Amino acid sequence: MERSHAHIRPRVGPAGHGAAHYPALSPATPTRAVAGIALAVLLLAGCGRDDVRPTPRAAAAVPTRDWPVVTPDDPASANAVLMRAISLVGTPYRYGGNTPEGGFDCSGLVNYVFRDMLALNLPRTSRDLAAYQGPRIEPRKLATGDLVFFGSGSQVSHVGIYVGEGRFVHAPSSGGTVRLDHLDGSYWRQHYSGAKRVLR
Repeated sequence: MERSHAHIRPRVGPAGHGAAHYPALSPATPTRAVAGIALAVLLLAGCGRDDVRPTPRAAAAVPTRDWPVVTPDDPASANAVLMRAISLVGTPYRYGGNTPEGGFDCSGLVNYVFRDMLALNLPRTSRDLAAYQGPRIEPRKLATGDLVFFGSGSQVSHVGIYVGEGRFVHAPSSGGTVRLDHLDGSYWRQHYSGAKRVLR
């Protein structure tokens, strides 16, 4: 039986702990020592806990795939999630954050959208969200409202909300705000680890 994580307040790390962990929009790059520590921490916890990652090296361009339009099983709920997620683009990133006023980390954003629009309480970390009940979805069968996950190997470290046409809304620490990205972006395609449907 799935435990509710809604009452758990994530531990907030020290100042600056949520520094760039996804494709950076600024030239700042952590030192090797900091990057090594960040990677070790990442392997122990998903987004919403120790939410850090060294800035990846630039990768070659990846061809864009065709993204079929898949009708959600519950179009009204999926549309509510879509509209709310899009409305939060530009909200500041904050490690451990789970409100528009206080900012969001990746799983805090997911939790807020589904709880606010559908009164659905989901697990708090990206790793627990990936293990949550519901079918895993192939990329070509993604529908609005599905959760998309990213990581390295078997370790899930990031989550976003799919909104259609290969795009997803998420809260990466780099750039400082909730934003819209494409699954065919070189970094996201390389680190994609699957998707799950929680709307049924």
